[in-house]
Amino acid sequence: MITSEIAAPYDEVLSDAKHRFPEVFHPGLHKRICRVAGWVLFVAWVAFCLFRMEPSIPCLWQGIGRLGWLFQFLFPPSHGGYLAEFSYALLETVSMAFLGTFLACIAAVPLGFLGARNVIGNPGVHFGVRRFFDFIRGIDTLIWALVFINVVGLGPFAGVMAIAAGDMGMLAKLFAEAIENMDAHQAEGVLSTGAKRVQVICFGILPQILPVLLSNALYFFESNTRSATILGVVGAGGIGMQLADRIRINNWDEVSFIVGMILVTVAAIDWLSRVIRMRVIKNPEYRF
Repeated sequence: MITSEIAAPYDEVLSDAKHRFPEVFHPGLHKRICRVAGWVLFVAWVAFCLFRMEPSIPCLWQGIGRLGWLFQFLFPPSHGGYLAEFSYALLETVSMAFLGTFLACIAAVPLGFLGARNVIGNPGVHFGVRRFFDFIRGIDTLIWALVFINVVGLGPFAGVMAIAAGDMGMLAKLFAEAIENMDAHQAEGVLSTGAKRVQVICFGILPQILPVLLSNALYFFESNTRSATILGVVGAGGIGMQLADRIRINNWDEVSFIVGMILVTVAAIDWLSRVIRMRVIKNPEYRF
């Protein structure tokens, strides 16, 4: 009895849904063909990728065994008397990540406004600016590092410039999308008071998008701390250079110690970023 009483309203809702959305329950022939063709293309693409990569189960199993053999040399971690040198190199890496992210944010804010369709309505300008973002984002940070190492020489300055150049395009795209998704009424309200364009940006747009901008900037700072480690391997200085040296001479206990330092640093930056973000958006329920 209870089951039939519950099933009756459900059948009515289901019948109404079938009536209102017939294509969801009974898609047409064209949609079914497109769906099947999509799955066939996806499976074919996966098969092609696997074929080109030539995966080998015995090779993978052998590699896992070698990885287990290597782990015994990673413990216990040891700084080998180079704690001060490692700490200075890690500080250099964090400084590299911070300066690179800071410069990228400074450049990305005006570029983000130029790339937002609701700020710059000219289609030609919008298309050109967005393609410029694509060009910058299309070049990986590691490639930028190799370029700047040949331009300014070895050292952290090349890493700072590489991070700034690589992140500028990505942050500008994210900032432009945040501006395009803002509530236009607030900006229109400021404009109705007779405010100039700069005042509209400062009081009508920036207060809305600041949490998004800050969240992206803090995430990129955290991510760039890891990226700066890789840049050190190619000659940009920092803890990455120390890590590469220890790997070359097979000092795996020192390698594990350096990796642990990096993990702790990234976790600390993540915690600090969360604190700053919650303070900016004034979340009353947040606690340290």
